[in-house]
Formats: sequence, C-alpha cells, structure tokens
Amino acid sequence: MSNVRLPVAVCAAVAEVLHGSHDSLNALFETAGAPGPPPDLAHHSKWKTWLQRIGNDPEVDSLAVLGNIIEEFMDLPPLPSSDALGNILGIENPDPLEEYKKKRERIVNVLEEHGFRYFRGGRVITIGQPEPIDVTPNMGKQREGIKPSTLDDLLKIIIRGLPRAMQPLIHRRKGFQSLSFSSEYDVQDLLHALLRPWISDIRPEEFTPSYAGSNTRMDFLLPAHNLVIETKRVRDKAHAPKVGDELIIDIEHYRKHPNADHLWCVIYDPELYITNPGGMISDLEGRRSTPDGTVNVKVVIVGASA
Repeated sequence: MSNVRLPVAVCAAVAEVLHGSHDSLNALFETAGAPGPPPDLAHHSKWKTWLQRIGNDPEVDSLAVLGNIIEEFMDLPPLPSSDALGNILGIENPDPLEEYKKKRERIVNVLEEHGFRYFRGGRVITIGQPEPIDVTPNMGKQREGIKPSTLDDLLKIIIRGLPRAMQPLIHRRKGFQSLSFSSEYDVQDLLHALLRPWISDIRPEEFTPSYAGSNTRMDFLLPAHNLVIETKRVRDKAHAPKVGDELIIDIEHYRKHPNADHLWCVIYDPELYITNPGGMISDLEGRRSTPDGTVNVKVVIVGASA
C-alpha cells in the first residue's frame, strides 16, 4: 500500500470542481475506494475533509483513490452548448467548455505545484516517478500495438470507459438516430462491440445450469479465459436494492457452470440510485465455493458520464 499525504490545497481545489448531490458524490467517493463513513459536514467542506482523510489513512492508496475521483472530470470535457437562447434573451451565455478548461487547468497546476502529475485514465503519480504506460487502444501511432498486460487490465479499461464510449452515440450529429442506453441490452451490445477487437471468441447468451428449478442465459462467455460477464442496468430507485439479490442468484447459476471460473458483474447505474456501492461490492465480491463448484466474483459499478 502506498499512502501519500494529500496537501490541503490539492483537496480544496478538487473539492471545488465536484458537483452533485450528497448521495451522488458519496457514491463517487465510495466507488473510488475512499474509506467511510462520509464526514457529517455541510456540502462546502465535506469533500475537502474526506479527501484529507484519504491522504491520512495508511491503509489507503491515496493517489489511486484521488485519480479515481477526478478521472471523469479530467478526461471528459462537456459538450459545447448552443448560445442561441442567450442571444434571444439578450443574455451572454458563458461557454461551458471554456469554464471547464479553466477549472481543469487549475487542478493540473495545483497538482504540479505540490509535486503530482495527472495522466489520462485516473492515474496520479508523484513527479519523478516513472510515467504510466497509456494502454488505451487507438490513441495515436506512437502508442499503436501497446496492449494491457492482463485480461483484468483490459476489462477494467473497457468497463470503466463505458460512459465515455456512450457519449458519441448519445450525442450524434444532426439527422442521425441517437442511442439512449435505456435498456440492459443496449449496454450489453456496446460492451460486446468494445470487446470484439481484443478477444476473438465471445459467446453471448449461453444457458447456465439450473438453480432452484430454473436456468438462465449468461450475457457473455469468454471460453478461452473461463470467464463470464454479466451486465445489469439500474432502472430506478426501486430496482437499485434488488440488483444485489439478482446477482446472488446469477452467481449460484454460474458457480455450477464448468467454464465459469471467473464472473465479472458489470452494473451500469446512470442515475446513481445505488446508495452504498462500496457495501454492495464488498457483499458480492470474492471466491464463492460449495460442493457444486467455485467462481471468483468481481463487481464493477459504473455511473453516468458528465
């Protein structure tokens, strides 16, 4: 574990760019790996205090958690908005992209003033340390051919990048049909498409062995890796607490499958209805064994992009 104290100025600058409800930001911090419970403070001081706690906890990789918290802000600029309404009303409408650039530059400058540097993909390092390799595919000729070193690395990049991959499909050019990703099948199809350039044998919708008198279809089987990917989309607040129960049943099905040694559960929660993502991950992840079989479970909860 590599804990580095986070300077107060860094914590304050990051807190300035975090926007959302208490519930949504609690979920962001918990998913990023911040130790809980959340500080019982007002909005303007809560996030700075929580960031300071991260930097003071010897059991936490503070730079990794910081990178996870700011990744979406740093890597995903807002779409330019039309100023037509402002012109009609005679009101100057500031460009959100310009405002974003100023805030992002402030984060970069504050980090570097205190000896840190941010790299795409949520990676914060101490200046002077070896720069991380960018394993994102198709990012230019100088990076062509570089691949993640493990399947786990590849899956993390693709799954955590789902919201960014959705953006150009949600906001398509005028006259072309946009995708909404409002159903679980939309998320499955996008994930399948992103995996295909990397993995040659992907088998969707294979039946699992019976459990409690019923069987089900798995989303994807990667037979060369004995790995299954199961996707869930949180529909609404009422559905959020049921997702864990659905996955418990799925885990029992997959545990009996002869080619399912590993199960990745991908939960897409665009409205951040899951109030305790860290607790759900803790409850579901790990090695599940009975006389019928064993499966190693990994859970990734993905929120909406900005």
